[in-house]
Amino acid sequence: MKLSEKAEEILEAMWIAAEEEGQGFAEMEKIGVAADDPAFKELTGLAFIEIKEGRVYFRPEGKQEGRSTIRRHRLAERLMMDVLNIRGESGDSKACQFEHLLNEGVDARVCTMLNHPDTCPHGKAIPPGECCLEAKRSGDLGVVRLTELKSNEEGKIVYIQTKDNKKMQKLVAMGVLPGNRIRLLQSFPSYIFRVGYSEFAVDAEMAREIFISHLQEKV
Repeated sequence: MKLSEKAEEILEAMWIAAEEEGQGFAEMEKIGVAADDPAFKELTGLAFIEIKEGRVYFRPEGKQEGRSTIRRHRLAERLMMDVLNIRGESGDSKACQFEHLLNEGVDARVCTMLNHPDTCPHGKAIPPGECCLEAKRSGDLGVVRLTELKSNEEGKIVYIQTKDNKKMQKLVAMGVLPGNRIRLLQSFPSYIFRVGYSEFAVDAEMAREIFISHLQEKV
């Protein structure tokens, strides 16, 4: 069941307040929403929370939903700041908007792309998902920099992370585009890789800006 954005924001505020206080409840004044707000009624109607004497408590189902909600928010923060390089208040604002689009399944894809981060950009813990646990069980490296490959290993390009538009244009002209396969041929003295039928050489700095999903496939 999809909650309203306001209801999700209440669960986030509760999780953060409970996290800071180390208790299973949050004071109403810290959430900043009146008890008669429709979003509160939505959550109490689903038995996700209960309100007692100015405090809001998680019920078991609500705590699980709160955990999922804060996970999506913190993954969205990492995506905005680490991949899209949108920082400061703008990054926080856009993360708040984007998190509501990370429904079940999409959050796992984003988490995998980010290589299953443990914390948000502010150092707060990101609750692990099933994808994180599976990656640890299988030893899957997830998304890595091109520089982490060995010679003749291959991966699929996920994204490029650079602030330099000229570098971005150069890589795009080489065919370094999300979804394309890339094989590392040599790592010293420069990084030589193959995309399609063409081979290119870049320095270590540029190679570190190419992120791929590691396929561990050898010729």
